[in-house]
Amino acid sequence: MRHFKFLSLLVCLSILLVGCKQKSDQEEKEEAQAFEPITNKVLESSVIYEANIRQYSPEGTFSEFTKDIPELKKLGVKVIWLMPVYPISMKNRKATPDLSIEDIEDPEEKEKYLGSYYAISDYTAINPEFGSMEDFDELINTAHDNGMYVILDWVANHTGWDHKWIEKHPEYYHKDKDGNVTDPINPDTGESWGWTDVAHLNYENDSLWKAMRDEMVYWVKEKNIDGFRCDVAGNVTTDFWNYVVPELKKEKEIFMLAESEDKDLFYEAFDMGYNWEGHHIMNEIAQGEMSVKDWDDYMTKIDSTYQEDDYLMNFITNHDENSWNGTVKERMGEASETMLAFTYALPGMPLIYSGQEYGMGKRLKFFEKDSIPKTKGKLWDIHVKLGELKNTNEALHGAKQAASYKRLSTSNDENIIAFERSKNDETLIYLANFSDESQEFKFEIQGQFNDFMTSENIEIKTNQIHNFKPWEYKILINK
Repeated sequence: MRHFKFLSLLVCLSILLVGCKQKSDQEEKEEAQAFEPITNKVLESSVIYEANIRQYSPEGTFSEFTKDIPELKKLGVKVIWLMPVYPISMKNRKATPDLSIEDIEDPEEKEKYLGSYYAISDYTAINPEFGSMEDFDELINTAHDNGMYVILDWVANHTGWDHKWIEKHPEYYHKDKDGNVTDPINPDTGESWGWTDVAHLNYENDSLWKAMRDEMVYWVKEKNIDGFRCDVAGNVTTDFWNYVVPELKKEKEIFMLAESEDKDLFYEAFDMGYNWEGHHIMNEIAQGEMSVKDWDDYMTKIDSTYQEDDYLMNFITNHDENSWNGTVKERMGEASETMLAFTYALPGMPLIYSGQEYGMGKRLKFFEKDSIPKTKGKLWDIHVKLGELKNTNEALHGAKQAASYKRLSTSNDENIIAFERSKNDETLIYLANFSDESQEFKFEIQGQFNDFMTSENIEIKTNQIHNFKPWEYKILINK
């Protein structure tokens, strides 16, 4: 009888424990659903972080990245953009920009080539190299617990050659005159882009729209992600984006980032685009090939090009720039810190790419395993300080209700840039020498200011002559 009672007690305890576990899982699900969807209020003061999971740590896993999410919060990050997390096609997998793994004979040599993140074999699965779907869920939950949002890199223009649609729905793809599926073609030249590891989708087929919608809805509805960064968004018909975004927003509010500057994308579908042209001008200024006047002309151009509530992502590097065009130091040299601060001071949203916060001085491998440095130094501290300013000062609001941008005159407008950002009762001035030589100038502004980067109080007087060293900059806040 005692034995029976003991067994009964064990059974009851087991049921109780299982019930508690089930309750705990349910509570976690409810908490995840209760996290407030992203809003423009959040985006006004956001820093966005591009997470290269493969290269973020020696392990290259979701779990290792998840551990650092509280650290990213110290940088002012409110939006995490995950580079593609999906399985990568094996067929035609890239080994180098010019070779596929089929061109490599040595089996051991083949194994080190992991392919491009953008050659996707399954839109609703996880790359096993990064971990499990449960690991992905934990990343999302941890970000949300830290008040941060997560957007996925979405590749609507093409799939990998292993994708099931190649066999089941060949009508989804572009074909040549002989009926063969093609890799993506540059519409301006009619020639291949050279992206031979992917197959080009054809949005003239309406059934593709519905299929792609279902793949995107999965991540919003089932995984509670907060939006998408859309690869080569301008190469996909704008009508598709105008169709799919409202479908996604039936689930919840989301944030849409286009890898494009095409103004048509912002009318209905996208919140933010890439400031590619501005980035290239920054590179050219840093290299002495352009001047402040070129920047002023550009700001005049975008002011007349975009709607009032359109905004762009500002950056000194990203995965493409780092791997293919060089490190920040290679491209910007001694101007690097000045341009970093510039991306925070401008209207829009500043981007941090994995490793940038550690002053990464190498080009990350794109098709092979690599890893970023993790030693905190001067650049970490600068990112923390700039992130704090972006998060807390309304004069740096940069989304749909951005702070104003007013160009300020100096006596040396060829080399000295000065502008004021203002919103409500907050005002901020960015002042910099955009040249590799010392510059003298007079400034039209006078008064008492706090130099934010040094925490020093300074006075600027009428007709005072200022002398800035090469690439010297200041962020001035009214006292």
